[in-house]
Amino acid sequence: MKGLPEAETSRAVLIGVARYTGLETLPAVSNNLPALADALTSPGSWGLAREHCAVVAEPSGLHEVLEPVEEAARAARDTLLVYFAGHGLTDDRGELFLGLPRSRPGHGHTGVPYAMLRSAIMSGRAQRHVIILDCCFSGRALGTMGGSVADQAQIDGSYLLAAAPETGVALAPPGEQYTAFTGELLDILKSGIEGGEAWLDLESVYRRLRSVLAAKSRPLPQKRDRNTAGGLLLGRNNAYRPWTSTAVAAAGSGARWPDPDVLDTAQEFIEALGHIRAISGRSIQAVSDNARPSLSPSAVSALLNRRTLPRSWKSTEIYLHACGLPADQVQRWQVVWERIRVAAATQPDRTIQKSGERTPQSDQGWRTRFSPRRQNRH
Repeated sequence: MKGLPEAETSRAVLIGVARYTGLETLPAVSNNLPALADALTSPGSWGLAREHCAVVAEPSGLHEVLEPVEEAARAARDTLLVYFAGHGLTDDRGELFLGLPRSRPGHGHTGVPYAMLRSAIMSGRAQRHVIILDCCFSGRALGTMGGSVADQAQIDGSYLLAAAPETGVALAPPGEQYTAFTGELLDILKSGIEGGEAWLDLESVYRRLRSVLAAKSRPLPQKRDRNTAGGLLLGRNNAYRPWTSTAVAAAGSGARWPDPDVLDTAQEFIEALGHIRAISGRSIQAVSDNARPSLSPSAVSALLNRRTLPRSWKSTEIYLHACGLPADQVQRWQVVWERIRVAAATQPDRTIQKSGERTPQSDQGWRTRFSPRRQNRH
């Protein structure tokens, strides 16, 4: 699917520092890393192989951070994601650097200067780059995007998601399992977004993060993206319901759906299903993507090419919802499906000749009866 990273040619590096000698410890960071790795390697998300999602916990020196990033950058051809959680600090020039266990504020050489991390990320040939910084002052990295990461991205651009503004402080609330920012990110990946589309893209996740964190009076995340980077998908939306999707409601509000009551035969029923897809404007792949439970593209195609009714109503119901048909209309279609199924069991389909060719009458069939001009005649 467009926007979903190809697992085999994508890589992720998750870096976290929880224990510091001269700074406050951040126990929640230790929980962030495995939870985010689970999310990225799950079948409902990128489906990365475990060996393609490097977890770097408690790196003690600069090389322990940059070498895994450079290795992942060399291997990635589709998407490279780099995540850091820990203390964000500034050097004597006000530049952001990522804190290591022995880092000291104002001394950039004791941590990982963001500029060096950026160079490591751009050392490869990945088409897209996602950088997630869950640390204080992470918004300072946004200023570097325009001249480096985003401008050098080859196709879909780059996306930087920062947990706090340029001068803001990220939170690791005492007693909570995860840091404030990453905890909400994980919850979105697990629970989804009500009323959203079938898949979660970066932009919708960002908007949801700002909304939820603002409601809790917590630091607001910042972002910088380039080209179509915001459309990159993170995983399936587990809260998605085809018949309540805001996009489906908007698309279908003016649609003139076929009236199932005019359908008399199985062939007319199947043709009308194809007409519904045409009205919805969705490709077979898009219908498959929106289907819940899942309905593969081949299953959608097979349904639309049948010459008899499906034995079970379930696949048709899923298909109609995935096309955006309102729930009350889906119920009407089920009544007609049952009527035609019963009729077909007691008499042959008269719209099909013995040779398998359609009769002149069936060339008009339900489409003529559905025609607005036909319906307006007295």
